[in-house]
Amino acid sequence: MTATVIDGKAFAESVREKVAGHVARLKDAHGITPGLAVVLVGEDPASEVYVAAKHKQTVEVGMASFEHKLPADVSEADLFALIDRLNADPAVHGILCQFPVPDHLDERAVVARIDPAKDVDGLSVVNAGLLASGEKGLVSCTPLGCLMLLRDRIADMSGMEAVVVGRSNLFGKPMAQLLLQQNCTVTIAHSRTRDLAAVCQRADILVAAVGRAGMVKAEWVKPGATVIDVGITRVPHPDKPGKTQLLGDVDFAGAREVAGAITPVPGGVGPMTIACLLANTLTACCRAHGLPEPEGLTV
Repeated sequence: MTATVIDGKAFAESVREKVAGHVARLKDAHGITPGLAVVLVGEDPASEVYVAAKHKQTVEVGMASFEHKLPADVSEADLFALIDRLNADPAVHGILCQFPVPDHLDERAVVARIDPAKDVDGLSVVNAGLLASGEKGLVSCTPLGCLMLLRDRIADMSGMEAVVVGRSNLFGKPMAQLLLQQNCTVTIAHSRTRDLAAVCQRADILVAAVGRAGMVKAEWVKPGATVIDVGITRVPHPDKPGKTQLLGDVDFAGAREVAGAITPVPGGVGPMTIACLLANTLTACCRAHGLPEPEGLTV
């Protein structure tokens, strides 16, 4: 059996199309334009590329994009003053600060300063608490993207056994909460899990998010399981000296011969993150104006 490869790039494009359609209807019917503000501190090259991609995709779906670039030595007080202005700006429905930030700034304090209703990264303790209690908040973008891919693949996850390898606040814990909401039986595994291979072998849905290339072997995968690979590691290319390649946490070639469906790296989960950032901004806008939320783009 060869697994179906889940095309995250194509699915992300469909999400952006849905967002763009809803944005157009908001403008026509209510004169409202969702706005996303991105704050970049310093000149980290990878962050600059990512922020540029966010800006491009935000504009392409018809949203307003507000970019704020601050020097690496900006004080916490000045950064917080900017966030406070964005919190109070009715044209801004989503705010995110691109991480990492310079060492003198506390990322947790930065996230806590953002209004939870505008926290489109879904990182605040308020939004984490809302998710854990089954209430409506804003969900971290990558777990939300994984859920969308799973819902498209599996009509009813009720009763399935799901294993999430990785317990981070950013991904592992919210992913587990989302799977619980789908009535899965969920196990969170991690570096201290005993007989990790045996735990993974039980999973109808296996989500790997630890950042260790090829850690999940083919023999860890239950035949027919759906495998979502969130890991991404840059390693030297074996056949091209001086070049690198991106690998996921799962041995893709081996697991593809066992699983029922699997996401590749790259081209799987990655494209969904910005698409879900746009979806979250749209959701935040609709909630701010008391309008119906877009179907299929939230939980």
